[in-house]
Amino acid sequence: MANLIDTYRERGFLYQTTDEEMARKAFDDGIVTGYIGFDVTATSLHIGSLVQIMLLAHLQRAGHKPIVVVGGGTTRVGDPSGKTEMRKMLTPEQIVANKAGVLENLSRFLTFGDGPTDAIMVDNADWLLDLNYIEFLREVGRHFSVNRMLTAESVQIRLEKGLSFLEFNYQLLQAYDFAVLNQRHGCTLQLGGADQWGNIVAGIELGRRMHGASLFGITSPLIANASGEKMGKTARGAIWLSGELLSPYDFYQYWISVHDDDVERFLGLFTFLPMDEVRRLRALKGAELREAKKVLAYEVTSVVHGAAAADEAVQATAATFGSQASAKGVPTHEVPRAELEQGIPAFVLFADSGLAKSRGMARKTIQGGGCYLNDERIAAFDQMIDAGDLVDGRVALRLGKKNHRHIVPRD
Repeated sequence: MANLIDTYRERGFLYQTTDEEMARKAFDDGIVTGYIGFDVTATSLHIGSLVQIMLLAHLQRAGHKPIVVVGGGTTRVGDPSGKTEMRKMLTPEQIVANKAGVLENLSRFLTFGDGPTDAIMVDNADWLLDLNYIEFLREVGRHFSVNRMLTAESVQIRLEKGLSFLEFNYQLLQAYDFAVLNQRHGCTLQLGGADQWGNIVAGIELGRRMHGASLFGITSPLIANASGEKMGKTARGAIWLSGELLSPYDFYQYWISVHDDDVERFLGLFTFLPMDEVRRLRALKGAELREAKKVLAYEVTSVVHGAAAADEAVQATAATFGSQASAKGVPTHEVPRAELEQGIPAFVLFADSGLAKSRGMARKTIQGGGCYLNDERIAAFDQMIDAGDLVDGRVALRLGKKNHRHIVPRD
């Protein structure tokens, strides 16, 4: 079996390691226990957390033990990393409800249990809420330099708009998590996004100073799509992992509509397909790239929502964009064939067909990522739609989740 470092690198997960030689040796020598923390700010995680979840899933598949730390304690403080303002405070009851939703999300990816490589979920509220403040400052705070903490990028960004003392303490709490997990569960690895580098290094140093522990960390790159947008958010809102907050159909539509330039990376990051198959799909060009997008959408939806839900999403998509017989309920709009052959700007066609109230609204909606051509997101408001876009004699347009129109050429 390949060393996990090589797997992470080949699939696009590896950004930084605190000590690659140490990591390689640890993965070769036996079972490594590694963790990632998730602050439970909602009843579901969204796809912005998917890279981190996949890091844990590959850790377990390689024969190692994942720990999921739900931040029942740190959620009450808020991580300033990547945030432009202070996090909304949650009640203890909200945190409990959110924990249950996050566990349900993760159970699709990880096997939980009592075995040596089974995942476990722990709550840092168990050791953070009962801390004596003075004792914490003496035992933990004395190991931290304020000057060094102020140099962290996450802190620097927030200093411009204001950083509360509450949030400034977050790095100490996360570092303490790592030290506690090492003592209680033999955890020697922390995984996280690139924005967590400072917190991970702080935990490694704290574990060494408090307990003489040898710890290491691995970070993944922060994932943005081809348009530069952070994963997890769209013009329509968050892409949740919970089917109650976002239907499997709409989840599938997100992935099948990703930009062509994103397909290659996303196949490696967000599916469990063998890399030989990923490379085959990566090599597809032009119209054949549609096949790769379908595989990507199906595989991710299947993992998150189950194979049955993925199959239903495929069937529902086919019913909307498939044969004429299965699309009888979709309103049609006729345009002269000569005009379609010449090409019509997308914002004009969306307005003239009645999908948008005006050309101005169509322009704004397209720019916001809410319009689709043959199930693929339209990138530019003035993108030309022409006869080359005909599928089974028509062009399928969609605005938002439910507004469909088929464009039919008229001789």
